[in-house]
Amino acid sequence: MSLAELLGEGSMGLGTFNQLDGEMVILDGVCYQLRSDGTVTQPGLDARTPYAVVTNFVPSMRQEVKQTVVRHGISEIIDAMLPSRNYMYAIRITGDFAWVTTRTVERQEKPYPTLVQATDGEDVVRFENVRGVVAGFRTPLFEAAISVAGCHAHFIDDERTRGGHLIDFEMHHGVAEICLGTDLALRLPLTAEFGAADLTPEDLQAQLHKAEHAQH
Repeated sequence: MSLAELLGEGSMGLGTFNQLDGEMVILDGVCYQLRSDGTVTQPGLDARTPYAVVTNFVPSMRQEVKQTVVRHGISEIIDAMLPSRNYMYAIRITGDFAWVTTRTVERQEKPYPTLVQATDGEDVVRFENVRGVVAGFRTPLFEAAISVAGCHAHFIDDERTRGGHLIDFEMHHGVAEICLGTDLALRLPLTAEFGAADLTPEDLQAQLHKAEHAQH
């Protein structure tokens, strides 16, 4: 799917680009490409994505976070705000961070490696004393076969110059906003590669967890 088409589906989101060429974050209808060195560029509308999750972000829940928290702490705060764990939630956290750690996949070439191989050994980038946005989705466990179950988030600073796939952070103060989702539209590619792919390996969840959450 092209970015021009993707942006017609929602104003906030995350994903990646063809050939795993960096991480994607969409904020207020603008798409950013997060590189492995922590830098950010703004791709053209003809750029394409093999995987993205987007929504029109209209927050229905909001909470100010005044105490210093790390990622695990903010996760507990957000979980306490949710009316149920059975819905999809888009989450946007704007705040002042003592530090943020991220990692970002590098562009791959054919023959493509597995996701675990592509993400293994990624460099961790650390940003100090930064103000920015954590954007992500909290997905119920029953969606594990079609998405990243649990919380999947990316970070970008307020200047839109640094960011990546979120690992952890320490936030001094911030605001958490949550948008509840009840409808899911899934589009699959009509390609020979997708048709022949093995999408149900026995260790699928272990692979996804390692690729999305493991620290290196």
